[in-house]
Amino acid sequence: MNKSEIISNVAEKAGISKKDAEKSVNALLEVVVEALQNGEKVQLVGFGTFEVHTRKARAGKNPNTQEDIMIPESQLPVFKAGKNFKEAVAKK
Repeated sequence: MNKSEIISNVAEKAGISKKDAEKSVNALLEVVVEALQNGEKVQLVGFGTFEVHTRKARAGKNPNTQEDIMIPESQLPVFKAGKNFKEAVAKK
């Protein structure tokens, strides 16, 4: 399912126009991204939690030259599914 299909389904389930559903979906995504950028955790009870994990700097190898390189520290967005979400998917 892609973003436009999500917007269509939200519009249908909420009984609103696709334009309003698109605004809502985009606003939700923006809020989640902005919160993660600010180092906040976004917790949707029953659905899951979005948060940022820090991956430490580490040594690696360039696969083309086999040269040792340092991979810098990075921030990764992660999602942990909530209990109700996991159960709903498992039942299907």
